[in-house]
Amino acid sequence: MGVDKLQPLRSKWLKTKLIINNESIKPFIPDTQKFNKTNLKSMMSKYGMVYVKPERGTFGMGVIKAEMEDHQHFVYQHDQKRLTFNSFESFYTSLTRLVNKRSYLIQRGIHLLKHNKRRFDIRVMIQLSPTKQWEATGIIGRLGHPKKIVTNYHSGGTPMDVHKLLNSHASTKRRNELIQEMNELSLRIARHMKKKYSYLNQIGVDIGLDHSLKPWIIEVNVKPDPFIFNQLKDKTMYRKVIRYHRHAAKKLTK
Repeated sequence: MGVDKLQPLRSKWLKTKLIINNESIKPFIPDTQKFNKTNLKSMMSKYGMVYVKPERGTFGMGVIKAEMEDHQHFVYQHDQKRLTFNSFESFYTSLTRLVNKRSYLIQRGIHLLKHNKRRFDIRVMIQLSPTKQWEATGIIGRLGHPKKIVTNYHSGGTPMDVHKLLNSHASTKRRNELIQEMNELSLRIARHMKKKYSYLNQIGVDIGLDHSLKPWIIEVNVKPDPFIFNQLKDKTMYRKVIRYHRHAAKKLTK
C-alpha cells in the first residue's frame, strides 16, 4: 500500500466521517468533534470527560484526557502531567497553548474497563486473506501503563490475552460472544471503508468496552502493527497475521 494512497486515511476526522455514514456502525462511534472552544465547552458539560486528540498522530502521542471534577474544577492530563483549573477559561487557554494551532479533535470519553486498576482496550486485526476475503485474524488486549492515559504498546501499554483481561468482567460464554461482536463490528468497518478505498488490505480497530460491556470504536488504524501479536504466549494468531501481512506486501511490490 503506497504512502501516497494512505495519506488521506491518516486523518482521524476523515475516518470518523467515513464510517459514521454506515447506520450499523454509527451507534458504536463516540461523539467526535473538531477542537474549538464551543465544542469543548458543550462536550465537557455533556460527558464530563473527553479525550483531545491530534487529528493526525500515532502511538497515542499528543493525546490529552480532560475532565470535570465536582462540577467546578477542570482537569487535564497530558502524558504523566496533570493540571487543575478553577475556571473553564483558564482551562481552555492552557489547552490551546498545548494544542498550539495544530488540528485536534475532541472525542467523548469512555470509562474503560479495568484489570488490576489499569484501563484496557482491545485491538482487532482485520486483513484480506490470500483469497481476497476479509477475515478477523487477531484480537489482543492492551493494558495501559498505570500512570498514563493511553494503552498503546509504544507508550508503555502491555499486550495481553483478551480472555484474561475480561475474566473478571464476563463469563466464558459472554466473553466469546463479545469477541464475536467485536470481530463482526470490525469486519463491517473494513468492508465499508474498502468501498471508498479499494487498495485497503488491512485495518486495526481499537475498541473500548464500557461498564455495560458495550463496544466503542476508539480508532481505526490503516497501518496496524502486526508484531504486537508476537507478545502473546500462543503464537497461533501472530503466525496468521504475519502470513497475511506478508502476502499483501508481496502483492504490492509486484
